[in-house]
Amino acid sequence: MATVAALLPISEELVESAYSRGAYPLIQTVLTSWSNLTPVALFDVLMVGVGAAWLVLLWRDLRRRSWPAAVARLALRTVTLAATLYLVFLVSWGFNYRRVPLEAKLRLDYRAVTPAAADRLLRTAVAELNRLHPLRTPDPAAVNPSLPQAFAAVQQRLGATRPAVPGRPKRTLIDPYFRAASVDGMTDPWFLETMTVSTLLPIERPMIVAHEWAHLAGYADEGEANFVGWLTCLDGDAAARYSGWLFLYLESAGAVAGPVRRDIMTRLDAGPRDDLTAIAERVRSQVNPRVSAVGWGIYDQYLKANGIEQGTRSYTDVVRLVLGTSLGVEALPAVSGAAPSPAAAVPSRRTP
Repeated sequence: MATVAALLPISEELVESAYSRGAYPLIQTVLTSWSNLTPVALFDVLMVGVGAAWLVLLWRDLRRRSWPAAVARLALRTVTLAATLYLVFLVSWGFNYRRVPLEAKLRLDYRAVTPAAADRLLRTAVAELNRLHPLRTPDPAAVNPSLPQAFAAVQQRLGATRPAVPGRPKRTLIDPYFRAASVDGMTDPWFLETMTVSTLLPIERPMIVAHEWAHLAGYADEGEANFVGWLTCLDGDAAARYSGWLFLYLESAGAVAGPVRRDIMTRLDAGPRDDLTAIAERVRSQVNPRVSAVGWGIYDQYLKANGIEQGTRSYTDVVRLVLGTSLGVEALPAVSGAAPSPAAAVPSRRTP
């Protein structure tokens, strides 16, 4: 059943109508509302419970059976367990990977996605960071107070009939791996809960939480989740908007040529520059390059196996969505300069 479910071709339109806009919102409301009741990550409970049961059954087989029989039962049990977890994953969240892409629903205008437009976007990010820095008051709370309402409003603009329930940010037993691999957050696909790394700075937290909430809303693609998370931050208070622009500053910088990027960056005030330095220092102080390389390599293959052809490079698609969709352009403040002119598309690359 798992093999058939993985390989059977299903149209994006069917997944969008029957699952992503049909069954999934009901599933998400129930599971996230339930998992929000406890500060414990149910993902941890599942992983520990499954691992413990697997070891106990292995120990029992080794005591009662011959080595060949024990190994055969181990293999059969492992395959069955993996298939079961995969089927539950598909039903609870995974089919969202096969929905209609957001750029198709928002009618991405590729002609607007140009290097010149990316330059203007980076200049806008610099101007917004300089403007918002004196206004933002980073809240150490797990959730920025303005985010839930902003999240619901953004979903409604995207056509959601039942807005997703925001997840309660939780810490996880795999937090040491998060820190070593430079992972800021994760959405549990079985219990639909939000997990974030324990060392996030208050200036980072609104955007990271909003990104994970976008996954809860069914946007499995990382670029789409970045876009929805950024829109959510822009609908929030000054601290949330500042967090969103910090994120988009880094993403848009990766789409601008070196000399131009360096010239624009010199216009960044000392306050935002210090915040960006603090974020970079947080990552540098805890990351293990080998763990990070292996972890992101595995995740890249996971995304490709689930139909995201760009793999981890899909994170940077947020720049295309901002520049090429009406929803993204409408969210931008007034930008000086002429309208974008057709040119080569902004290169897709991952920024550190």
